[in-house]
Amino acid sequence: MARVIRFRELGGPEVLRIEDVVIPAPQPGLVQIRVKALGINRAEALLRSGAYIETAPLPSGLGLEAAGIIEAVGEGVDGFVPGDHVSIIPPISMVRWPAYAELITFPAEFVVRHPPTLSWEAAAAVWMPYLTAYGALIDIARLSKGDFVAVTAASSSVGLAAIQIANKVGATPIAITRTSVKRQALQDAGAAHVLASQEEDLQMKLKAVAGPDGVRVVFDAVAGPIFEPLSAAMSSGGIFIEYGGLDPEPTPFPLRAVLGKGLTLRGYLVHEIVRDPARLQAAKTFILEGLASGALEPVISRTFPFEQIVEAHRFLESNEQFGKIVVTV
Repeated sequence: MARVIRFRELGGPEVLRIEDVVIPAPQPGLVQIRVKALGINRAEALLRSGAYIETAPLPSGLGLEAAGIIEAVGEGVDGFVPGDHVSIIPPISMVRWPAYAELITFPAEFVVRHPPTLSWEAAAAVWMPYLTAYGALIDIARLSKGDFVAVTAASSSVGLAAIQIANKVGATPIAITRTSVKRQALQDAGAAHVLASQEEDLQMKLKAVAGPDGVRVVFDAVAGPIFEPLSAAMSSGGIFIEYGGLDPEPTPFPLRAVLGKGLTLRGYLVHEIVRDPARLQAAKTFILEGLASGALEPVISRTFPFEQIVEAHRFLESNEQFGKIVVTV
């Protein structure tokens, strides 16, 4: 038996329950992991509430990130043995492969032996933010030295990962946050510039920072009205990558900027990296090298014990976090 977090109805954090479940031995190709820490993501709150891109059959598990010790390996698994310290790549389906549990079973291709210098908490906070940011900025936009990149929702775990990745390749990260409350923290986290979208003229400030050539890459999780000032400040031939929709307001299509500057508007989910073995391998190489060198370092906002999963989700929905929320098991 192992404790597993599940929900039997859709709703707020209070629907999450800890249940005792029998976990069978791993089948061929699978790895079983004794979990030490879990990463908490907004996607899990969306699944729990019925607003995610995947529909949860009730009762349902959830969870996209975990780190722990391999307890058993299924037939045909090479490269892993019991006792290895590992973390998991976010699966395409968290309903099929949920991570919120003391003992989880995952396909071997989604398991990574992480640097031994990482704590369990840090290891559980790596793959969703860094894969998401890498896929957009490096795999798709080919961000490089001298580029300006605007990062919205900059205090999120993905936003902070994007800032670190931009610095790693010599680009200039412009962090965009709603108010100036987190300005100093974002500067300390590596942002070259911090703009408060609710307090400043965003288009004017972006143009002042990036100069006449403008911002080549926009990495946006917000959508809504911010679409127009962001696109207006972009360079000719720039790429606007949209990976979220935090603002419930309608998103205007920036026709004038798109036509006048030949912009590329690109929808993006981390799934396109995860489901492509070659692109995923390149991403893992980049991220593991960055972790080993110290160029990439997960930012932990707050840690909760396993028994406080409801409180962890409430904190997630408060939007007070700076970085990743982690649950220890």
